[in-house]
Amino acid sequence: MTKLQRLIVIVVACVLSACASLPPQTNRPQTFALQDTASTPLGTLFAPEAQRHPDESAFHLLPDPTDALVARVVLTEKAQRSLDLQYYIWHDDLTGHELAAAVLKAADRGVRVRVLLDDLGTNADDQVLLTLSSHPNVQIRLFNPVAGRRFKALSSALEFSRVDRRMHNKALVADNEAAILGGRNIGDEYFGASRAVAFGDLDVLVHGPIVGQVSNVFDAFWNSDSSYSIEQLMGHPADPSALAAYRAKLDEYVQSEHDSPYVVEARQRLAKALAAGDTNFSWGKATLLYDDPSKITRDPGDAQGHLMTRFAALKLKPTHEMLIISPYFVPGKAGVAWLSDLTGHGVSVTVLTNSLAATDVVAVNAGYDHYRDDLLAAGVRLYELKPVGASNVKAQRRFFGSSRASLHAKTYVFDRQSIFIGSMNLDPRSSKLNTEIGVLCDSPAIAGQVIDDVEPQLDQIAWRVEQRTDANGKTRIVWIDTAANGTVTEYDSDPDVSFMRRTGVWFLGLLPIESEL
Repeated sequence: MTKLQRLIVIVVACVLSACASLPPQTNRPQTFALQDTASTPLGTLFAPEAQRHPDESAFHLLPDPTDALVARVVLTEKAQRSLDLQYYIWHDDLTGHELAAAVLKAADRGVRVRVLLDDLGTNADDQVLLTLSSHPNVQIRLFNPVAGRRFKALSSALEFSRVDRRMHNKALVADNEAAILGGRNIGDEYFGASRAVAFGDLDVLVHGPIVGQVSNVFDAFWNSDSSYSIEQLMGHPADPSALAAYRAKLDEYVQSEHDSPYVVEARQRLAKALAAGDTNFSWGKATLLYDDPSKITRDPGDAQGHLMTRFAALKLKPTHEMLIISPYFVPGKAGVAWLSDLTGHGVSVTVLTNSLAATDVVAVNAGYDHYRDDLLAAGVRLYELKPVGASNVKAQRRFFGSSRASLHAKTYVFDRQSIFIGSMNLDPRSSKLNTEIGVLCDSPAIAGQVIDDVEPQLDQIAWRVEQRTDANGKTRIVWIDTAANGTVTEYDSDPDVSFMRRTGVWFLGLLPIESEL
């Protein structure tokens, strides 16, 4: 192809993308969560304990990545009436295939399946989605999709002001009786199956009144004007023969991984979980916090229907201690002021976030860097996760695996009494641009579990960041590395990163991009 031909292709692509528009939403059917599910296996499983805890919800933490995948498969296999899945990312990898196969099996036995995916986050193959949606019991919708499907990357750039607003929610609901909420997307790095990186993450399995609320929020997103069926976007249904061909390909892939170490271990845990028939739950009040789907259509400064607005209305104010776990941590001036007020009233505030060496989004670290001095001056205990797993450390093993570690959990603990677990980072993107969801659990048992698992090991799994003041009163930041044998080393700059990476962060810090982080 000549230069002129390439130029013509680019121009034509630009014109086609610019002319693309989303299809009309007229006469689109609305569907809602099924209500008569108390007699399902999941409904009867929880019934005896639920009677002893009226108006309370049940919580079970899922810090182990393999167990988090197994829990999703268990709910998928136990579901009898309905499955609702809402995710920002669903990768086309081992765990993505395994969960897709489990969902298809559920649809085969008559379970109604609704899958709502973020269009850009998932970036899935439209033909695959169309094929899956051809199953009579499967419906797939994409949230805030790019209009131009053929030249999607180019269309995304041309539609930036709209498609910059994403659905970051993560939720799975089975039979409107049990749900999993938290930070994990669907992909190998979230479930301990990746050889490259292990995302330290946390989900919570819930049952009780909170599940109906999760279903209501799912319905609001599913039926919103920002959600489009894959058939609408493609303009035609799938080839009737496509599903059988895809199923054969999927089955072949799953069978090829049947004896892999990860699948063998997961299968053993799954068999044990299904045979046991019970799980240890803590009970307490639950509050669902979420953004309205219409958030993405309003000005970022309009706080109506925001998760953070709902959070603020609860007027939570710890009196003794607070643990913040946020991989992307850009608190802004208001966040620094809030934390300073807490420490000023004697509250011990501990923050665990990604180090520059561990983060997968360098630009966010540039935004966080602006507030590090002020946080330390306010008395915040600041820790940055080390990128190398330490299999001999309990918290590192449970939350971060033994591969290269990167933090992904979004968890906030208040006075060992209550804990928020969800998809929301403490950064401007979560607060103002994306939609998020999470649950505030009034449960000293699981709040204490997270504190006791993480805090005693912080100095080994993370670098402690502190300020030093010299004789002239000038302050500088140091990173303190405490080895397993007790050896302490101080660094005067971000450890384990190259000069070029530090330079890149410095340059990004000069740009006015904080609102996008």
